[in-house]
Formats: sequence, C-alpha cells, structure tokens
Amino acid sequence: MILKVYTSLLLLFLVNSVWTRTVRQVYDDLDPGHWSHYTSECPQECFCPPSFPNALYCDNKGLKEIPPIPARIWYLYLQNNQIETISEKPFANATHLRWINLNKNKITNSGIENGVLSKLKRLLYLFLEDNELEEVPAPLPVGLEQLRLARNKISKIPEGVFSHLENLTMLDLHQNSLLDSALQSDTFHGLNNLMQLNIAKNSLKKMPLSIPANTLQLFLDNNSIEVIPENYFSAIPKVTFLRLNYNKLSDDGIPPNGFNVSSILDLQLSHNQLTKIPPINAHLEHLHLDHNKIKSVNGTQMCPVSIALEEDYGYYGNIPRLRYLRLDGNEIQPPIPLDIMICFRLLQAVVI
Repeated sequence: MILKVYTSLLLLFLVNSVWTRTVRQVYDDLDPGHWSHYTSECPQECFCPPSFPNALYCDNKGLKEIPPIPARIWYLYLQNNQIETISEKPFANATHLRWINLNKNKITNSGIENGVLSKLKRLLYLFLEDNELEEVPAPLPVGLEQLRLARNKISKIPEGVFSHLENLTMLDLHQNSLLDSALQSDTFHGLNNLMQLNIAKNSLKKMPLSIPANTLQLFLDNNSIEVIPENYFSAIPKVTFLRLNYNKLSDDGIPPNGFNVSSILDLQLSHNQLTKIPPINAHLEHLHLDHNKIKSVNGTQMCPVSIALEEDYGYYGNIPRLRYLRLDGNEIQPPIPLDIMICFRLLQAVVI
C-alpha cells in the first residue's frame, strides 16, 4: 500500500515537472518584445495565450458586445456571453479570421449589421448555435466550409443564401422551426461540395427537396416525415449515413425498394411505425429498426440475396455485409431465426 502511494507521488511529481518545464520553455522561448506587443494588443476582457498568438479567448466573460479584434487573430472564441449584435467596427482590422465561435449568445438577425459577415473573406468556420436567429443570416462569406446554426428559432431560409457557398461541406440546422415550405427546390442550390446536412428536430412532414448530390450524411431525425418518394435517393447517389429516427414512417410510406440503395451503409429507422423490415441492399452494414411495430423476422425474405446462391459463392461472392442489427423495442420474441445468421454471415451484434 505504501509502495503504491510513493509510486503515485513520484508519477505526479514527474508529470508536474514536465508540465512546468514545458510552460517555462514556452515563456523562455517567447521574444520579450513580442510578448509585450501581444499583451498591449489583447482586449482587456479576453485572454491571449502566448503559445497560441493567433487565438483570442473571450468566452464566458459576460460580454455584451464584441471587443476590437487584433489583426493577427485567426481563431476567435466568444461563446457563452450575452452578445446581442455583430457589427463591423470590432472586425475592422481582423482580416485573417478563419474561425468564429459565437455559440450561446443572444444574437438576432436584426442585430447583425448588413454585410458584416460577408466581409470576412477568409472565414472558414462560423458557429452561431444557441442564439435567437429567426432566419439564416445573409450574406455569408463565400469561402465558408462549416456553418452551424443549431438550436435557434430559424423558420426561414432567404432565397439564394447558399448559392455562392461552393466550399461549404457541413450545414447544421437541427433543432429549429423549419416547415416544409421553408425548403424550396432551389434552397440548397450552389452547395456543390456539401457532405453533411443536418435538419433533425424541425417540423418537416416531407423529405426535403433537392438535397445536394454530393451529400454523404443526411440527418432527419425527430421530424414528422410520413413518406419516402419513389427513387428519392437516386438524386443523392453518394448518401452513406441516413438517419430517420423518430418520424412517422409506416410500411405504406416506403416504396418497394426505397432503401435498397447500394451507397447506404448506415440506415437508422428507429422509433417509427413499421410493421415489417423494408428491403435492404447487400452493401448495408448497420441497420437500426428498434422501437417500431415489427412482430416477426423472416431471414429468407429479409436477405438481399438468395441464400442458396450465397451458399454457392461462399465468402467470395457478393454476400450481405450487415454487421449490426437492432430490433429491440418491437414485438419480436427471441431466439434469432437461424436463416438470419445464414444470410448475414458477417453479423457481429444483434439486439432483440
């Protein structure tokens, strides 16, 4: 027992010694003239770490407005404050900004000065989650790569707001107040490189129109979607991760081969109203069907290829790739049917 205590103390001493030397080295290596310059430039309310001179930390300071941003800053942290407005003045010298985090403030659309965001020409990441926005702010920087607007009050997407954002790869609009009418056929026009679109926790009753063709991840959980249109996914041939949990999908609302799509590897249909398993593709790897109304499972019917044909080709053929199957919360009684195991030879986990 005593040996363990001594060992722990020695380890703690060594860790503290290394940390102390590291911190001292940072300060020792820093040119005193540069340190004085950084200190004089740093807004009084914020913290400018000498080891990270391109970052400005103004988070959790109770700020009501944005302080003047030094010209050297690339990364700006303003989250968890009481900021209501975004005006041009604080950014007059901040021409190199790449990243702005304004999450958890009190910003409204009327509080954003017209054109202030689009003038940040080098901005790549803009975080405005947990504010009081009622529509997507516009205009936006043309080089933007990520736009996070979750947990606002957004019910409107201005026409053409995304039309010049060709570099945007991630758009997060989850937990807002979007209706079907807010998503027109040209709403996402211009998002040619979008990879992830999150519209979960809104008030949609239909699948959104004209999803960008390069989308890989589409999140639509917690809406009221009832129908998947015929051939819907042919327009987004690269979609890999599809989440439709907590909707109102029934058997009648899914076309015969609605989810038989070779690009989809992860399909989540939990907490819907399905009574049977929809046809799936042999490439599918993860299938979530928990908390539906499914009463039985027939492996022969569920299998995306003929079991007899699969046995002929063995592991060298196009055997189904399903590795994870979740069926709990239905009316299915164990054990797992043998034909499920015969079909899906790569299964690693089944929850029933």
